[in-house]
Amino acid sequence: MAAALLGAAALGLWAPAPAVAGTGGGGADTAQPSVSYCGADQATGLAVSAGPSVSCATALQVAGAYTRAASRTGDAPATLRVGGTAWKCQERPGDPNPYQECVDAGDSARRIIVSS
Repeated sequence: MAAALLGAAALGLWAPAPAVAGTGGGGADTAQPSVSYCGADQATGLAVSAGPSVSCATALQVAGAYTRAASRTGDAPATLRVGGTAWKCQERPGDPNPYQECVDAGDSARRIIVSS
C-alpha cells in the first residue's frame, strides 16, 4: 500500500520544466534549449530537469546539493561545487510558479531546472 501511494505521489509531482527565456547575464534574451525530466529531488520531491548537455545523474546531484545549501541560505543565490564544476543556483520567476535554476559557471548553456 505504501509503495503504491509513493508511486502515485511521484507521478503527481511530475511537471514539465517551465519554458524560460534569457540568460540573465548580459541582458540579451535568448531562448533556452529544451530540457529533459530526470526525476524528483530526494529531499524535496521537486521535479529535476536537465538541459541537453547535462546528464540526469549530474542534475540530480546538483539539485540535491542546492537543496542542502538552500536549507542554510534560504532563497539567496548559491554557488555550489559538484564533481569539480561550479554551479550558480537561484530562484527565478515562473509562470505561474517560481522555479530554481542552476547554471554551470563555466558554460551557461549547461542548465538544471528544479520545479514543482
